[in-house]
Amino acid sequence: MYIVIGASSFIGVYTVDEFLKQGCKVVVTGRKNKFKEHYDSLGVDYINLDLTSKEDFEQLPTDNVDGVILLGGLLPANADVNLDENENAADYFNVNTIGTINVLEYCRKNKIKRVISTCSYADVIGAWGKKVITEDEPRDFIYTGDHAVYVFSKNAANDTLEYYNQQHGMKNAWFRFPPVYGVGPHDSLYINGTLRKSGLKIFIDNASEGKDICIFGDKNLSRDVAYVKDVAHAFYLAMQSEETSGLYNMTSGKGVTLQEQAEIIAELWAPNPECKSKIVYKPEVKNNTPSYLFSMEKAKKDFGYIPQYSDFKLMMKDYKKDLDENKYQELFKYVK
Repeated sequence: MYIVIGASSFIGVYTVDEFLKQGCKVVVTGRKNKFKEHYDSLGVDYINLDLTSKEDFEQLPTDNVDGVILLGGLLPANADVNLDENENAADYFNVNTIGTINVLEYCRKNKIKRVISTCSYADVIGAWGKKVITEDEPRDFIYTGDHAVYVFSKNAANDTLEYYNQQHGMKNAWFRFPPVYGVGPHDSLYINGTLRKSGLKIFIDNASEGKDICIFGDKNLSRDVAYVKDVAHAFYLAMQSEETSGLYNMTSGKGVTLQEQAEIIAELWAPNPECKSKIVYKPEVKNNTPSYLFSMEKAKKDFGYIPQYSDFKLMMKDYKKDLDENKYQELFKYVK
């Protein structure tokens, strides 16, 4: 049996689906009742759990648990806090760090040997654009902005996962994520407390209407993104391997330029062949995110992970198919 904590999250829903497809028994936790109805319909036990409440963990199974996937947490994209006016540092540590310790203590007491959690690709932002980044790259992050304290809280949480590996003989791991694409609640996200439409959504909306797609800054800037179905499968593979332990990059391992993204989206979402978006450029408008590329060799070696959607066009074809079929529309209420 596996427990997915944070199964009401975007990645959580896909991960539960993957484990069920693999024939696994799954128990899930979340904080939203509409997800309970979804999991009830799948015959999956749903437990309302607050990561910061030790008492809530008494609801979880204590026998025959093979591992825990920890996807619950506080993300900057969901935090409507303007740091120029307020501060939510304590919230990040309460949920992401203390919450992780509560999960680890539940596991230690019940002899559950593995937790797999997550971290941000921003913990090595200083190396972006300079090299292919491996798991051995020293942390190099920034101390300002809405991602800063999130990164601190996740680093502290993951250092604690490693502490439990060495002190208590566990086999914990954590995946380093870039932006993860897939049909879900990604139309908008909070940036320093202000709700903004995502770049991917802007590209798709414009392409769907045949409007110009505008690239800011250098069109050749490259992104190493991940697809949610690949990520979900990686969690399954990692849980099956005795070798899984520590930090893993969890990207496609393949860069795609802004130009390539725009061209592919313009082609796939064109309302008709005669109404395909024109790509225009504003090189004078700075793009604050440099290129980045991560090595996937460790995940391949330790648990045989090879992403199936590393090709961006294949990824976007599957994304569009799911979008056209209204996948998880009742859960995420996304706008098409």
